[in-house]
Amino acid sequence: MLHAELTREIDEGASGSVIAAFFDLDRTLLAGFSAAHFIREDVLAGRMSARHVAQTLLAAMLFQFRGIGFSGFVASTMERLRGIDEAELLAHGERMFIEHLAADVYPEGRALVQAHRRKGHTIAVVSSATRYQIDPLARDFGIEHVLCTRLEVKNGKFTGRVIEPPCYGEGKAAAAREFAAARGIDLEASYFYTDSDEDLPLLEIVGHPRPTNPSRRLAEIAAKRGWPVHRFTSRGTPGPLEVVRTSLAIGALVPSFTLGLPAALLGWSWRRAINVAITTWGELGTALAGIDVSVVGEEHLWSHRPAVFIFNHQSGIDMLVLCRLLRRDIIAVAKQEVRRNPIFGPAFAAVGTVFIDRFDHDRAVAALKPVVESIRRGLSLVLAPEGTRSATGRLGRFKKGAFHMAMAAGVPIVPIVLRNTLDALPKHAIIVRPTTIEVVVHPPVATADWRPEDIDRHIEEIRNLYVETLGE
Repeated sequence: MLHAELTREIDEGASGSVIAAFFDLDRTLLAGFSAAHFIREDVLAGRMSARHVAQTLLAAMLFQFRGIGFSGFVASTMERLRGIDEAELLAHGERMFIEHLAADVYPEGRALVQAHRRKGHTIAVVSSATRYQIDPLARDFGIEHVLCTRLEVKNGKFTGRVIEPPCYGEGKAAAAREFAAARGIDLEASYFYTDSDEDLPLLEIVGHPRPTNPSRRLAEIAAKRGWPVHRFTSRGTPGPLEVVRTSLAIGALVPSFTLGLPAALLGWSWRRAINVAITTWGELGTALAGIDVSVVGEEHLWSHRPAVFIFNHQSGIDMLVLCRLLRRDIIAVAKQEVRRNPIFGPAFAAVGTVFIDRFDHDRAVAALKPVVESIRRGLSLVLAPEGTRSATGRLGRFKKGAFHMAMAAGVPIVPIVLRNTLDALPKHAIIVRPTTIEVVVHPPVATADWRPEDIDRHIEEIRNLYVETLGE
């Protein structure tokens, strides 16, 4: 299991909802500071005037040098929201999570949350941030409880005031005590994960204080008190080695195709050249990127070919992992936009990838018709039934194309579940992070007896395999 050492203490500890796991947000579950994304986006979009930018910077400086307290800092920065509909900020928070914050989620933080959930612990985010920063992440993590700084809303609009007390410093400890008292939680048996020494009041009242990516002062305090420290490296600014690894993994496309050329020339077979290129890039590219692949059910990749291999599309690195898994005699379907990529467009076109226009149904159907004939001739199809990547790893709705083609070609469907390719390359990122990717391959699902009128039921059954395997 990934992150087994990180979660060992939890896995071997006590169970039950009387134990709470409290998590700070910034630099604990997320790399960096969520508010910075909101401010930068608002400045670029013109939602913050020069006066508001100056006011925010001044408030931050005064807070840093103890000129004002946290309540004054938040009130000064939130004054600009006066008169704005709360619904507008709620929707903005959802967009910000999908477009920016989801890529900053620490896989290690997610693993800790999942470990506490396995033990039946009560899980809560406790943060000085507002719900508009926290709620989308909490839903994605499946965290039910959020303790945070609250902004006053009347008649659906912000008043520009903060509801006292804010969830900061001693305010966090007070919020946790109140939360624990209401739910019968034993704070002496509970955990708190945070990066900040300002959270000492809460760290000191739980039985398991766990400084996480701690500030220098918190690290010093932890060392003196013997508190275990967690440090995460999977997010944040990539190091030079990761940049080099990523460049080499992409660059491996060239030697992979070069090695395939002799097979094409000597064997008069472009398909052999493609097979050599796919196999080589899958092995060489993952090795150079520092990607290990752990597969359960690997035998199902070979037990029945040709087949339609379907996978849940999480990351830009999915195709490299699939090349490592499937190796030969495959064709893929990709969105038209990939063809315009200066690196992957020509490479994918050279191996026979079928590009479809997602916004023109008739043209997409026409482009897929020759694929069925290719499957009948012995090639396997690999396709993401969701159609597009998820920013969070959550499974999307399955479209019917892959299932119709399997029926038309008379071949089985083989479900491939990618559990965590987002750990290696989240959406919008360009640098690959070394990790172990977990894959589950389910047995082939025969389609010979399927009828068109039952296809929705069959699709739902297969999608449920993914839901169960992903633990959603």
